[in-house]
Amino acid sequence: MDNYDDENYDDGFDEVRSSATMQISLWRRLFTFTLPYKAELWVMVVAGSVTALMEMAYPLITKWLIDDVDANGQEADLFFWAMVYLGTCFLMAVSIGSFIWMTSRIRVYASYDIRKAAFANLQNLSFSFFDYRPVGWLMARMTSDCERLTNILAWGLLDLIWGSAVMLGMTVAMLVMNWKLALLVLAIVPFLTWVSIKFQRTILGSARAVRRTNSRITGAYTQGVMGVLTSKTFSREAPNASEFRHLTGDMYIASVRNLTLSAIYIPIILIMSSLAVGLTLAVGGSDMLVGIVEAGTLVAFMMFARHFFDPVEVMGYWFAEMQMAQASAERVLSLIDAEPEIKDSDSVSNAVRIHRSTPQRETRAADGGPVDIHEVELVNVNFAYSATVPVLRDINLTARKGETIAIVGPTGSGKSTLVNLVCRFYQPTSGQVRIDGIDYRNRSLRWLQSNLGVVLQNAHVFRGTVLENIRYGRLTASDSDVIQAAETVGAHEFINALEHGYRTDVGEDGDMLSAGQKQLVSFARAILADPQILVMDEATSSVDTVTEAKIQRSLGQVLSGRISFVIAHRLSTIRNADRIVVLIDGQISEIGDHAELIARGGHYANLYYQQSLQEATRDWPSNRANDQTEDGEDLVEPSPA
Repeated sequence: MDNYDDENYDDGFDEVRSSATMQISLWRRLFTFTLPYKAELWVMVVAGSVTALMEMAYPLITKWLIDDVDANGQEADLFFWAMVYLGTCFLMAVSIGSFIWMTSRIRVYASYDIRKAAFANLQNLSFSFFDYRPVGWLMARMTSDCERLTNILAWGLLDLIWGSAVMLGMTVAMLVMNWKLALLVLAIVPFLTWVSIKFQRTILGSARAVRRTNSRITGAYTQGVMGVLTSKTFSREAPNASEFRHLTGDMYIASVRNLTLSAIYIPIILIMSSLAVGLTLAVGGSDMLVGIVEAGTLVAFMMFARHFFDPVEVMGYWFAEMQMAQASAERVLSLIDAEPEIKDSDSVSNAVRIHRSTPQRETRAADGGPVDIHEVELVNVNFAYSATVPVLRDINLTARKGETIAIVGPTGSGKSTLVNLVCRFYQPTSGQVRIDGIDYRNRSLRWLQSNLGVVLQNAHVFRGTVLENIRYGRLTASDSDVIQAAETVGAHEFINALEHGYRTDVGEDGDMLSAGQKQLVSFARAILADPQILVMDEATSSVDTVTEAKIQRSLGQVLSGRISFVIAHRLSTIRNADRIVVLIDGQISEIGDHAELIARGGHYANLYYQQSLQEATRDWPSNRANDQTEDGEDLVEPSPA
């Protein structure tokens, strides 16, 4: 389990910004996620306003009741005031129920839309985006960050509407009843504003620290679960637990600091509201004794002074939460707004839009080019993941329709990187990759990759049935098409042997299948897609020799009429390739067919003879057993001499 350092993979997304002020543009952008639900918003606004009016009505009703009793004594109509109170309570209950219902709907809808926008953009991002961002980093944004964000969007918006209506209504009522006492209460507001500004920077900084630490914990936890087999194999449980305790300790420190700041901020509001009530009682009581203020007015002011700061208290809580939500919003929006490094140019995008509006899609590519791919050419291609470490240098290679290009070389020589450039998962640092003579940067990315079939060494299988996983290659394929693809790669036999055949659930990440079975499913999926460019990266490395032999027999049919790139360490599987490219330290060392390279006696020939000797040595006991006669005597071949 890795102890993640945000600086290594956040790429600036999580850095504490110099400005800790509320970003109005950020919140304006976030609230746009609630705008599609105008009906719910209007009901929430009306219900929140009615609730505020009902809360403002209680002190007024109390004032009128006291004035009635003061004026009429036992003749006061207490039943009438009881009915007024009852009606007010009924309206309050209806309005509260309405805004809670609508706010919950807005929260769920906004959460769905934000996650959908983030996931949609995630699908479009280039492979380089994922190179330094582990799964936990992304999961933290899609789960806990999004959860906190939608809370502030819905409930914070509601309390803002309710609190504003309450404070505005009470201010008007107090000014009408007694402007001197009203100004006494309102005099506390500037101090509250000053305190809020003072706390803003520190609360926001601590909130960002909590979110950063939470991302690291999520990433470490995800890696711990995914790598549980390796951890147990190397007895890493205790060190993993120690590293995780270190992360949770950091989370504890950051969370306590954030909560402490919030715990200090909110009591300050309560103290100031109590101070306002005390001042009102002192000044208003003195005025009542000399007959300037009536008893009902003083009681109403006492209630107004106390409840006037209820919205301030609630909004103070949400203000602290908004600091945390702003930190979360920065992270979620950074995911939504992330730009892919590899994307279509404006001219290609315009061509795609025009193409989609015409009825000629079956004969023209999305960028206006031909559907059939006849040639892929790499011209003076160089590539580096970082500026200081070149991976490929001066690559010149041409693959034509119907040809199979095998790529071999030692580990780290750049084989997978080369085919990744062909697939445009990455783009050359310099040089060009041309498709039928046109730089593929001037073609549609979606068009190119929709004509690709890729079988990787570590095959990924989605949760679902075997049938669904193979059909992922072409969603419109019939069951018979799926079965035919499985038969082509030799997967039909093992699939039929499963409990429910093609309807068997493969489990999470294909856990119910062996590594070889998952690779066969991946192979069938690629074949079903009927790609024009087929890439096989150690496609048969996890299957047994019998199954591999079946796949080899069918490869002639599979590779026919396609441009194929095959990466293989087992050189016996690529003897029939049209050309074999030998990569050494990111450069093409040799190129030719099997016979030519053997005749040259170079690196390929040495590697081939070494592998042949190793395989012969490994299989020697079984070969000796097969070379015996029935009476146990060895069959000795004549000496070449």
